[in-house]
Amino acid sequence: MGATVLKVAGIVLALWLVLAVLGAILSMLKFFFTVGLVAVVVMLVVTLVAKAGART
Repeated sequence: MGATVLKVAGIVLALWLVLAVLGAILSMLKFFFTVGLVAVVVMLVVTLVAKAGART
């Protein structure tokens, strides 16, 4: 009986660990994507401002 309880507890803990790691990886990827998107927008704005300044 005790072995069954420990086995179920081990399975639950393993699933919790897998889901926690998966959530952390997805959160990190979302953060990197957001930072990259902001960097692209800033680069485009700086490029457009520089080109607009060169024309005048």
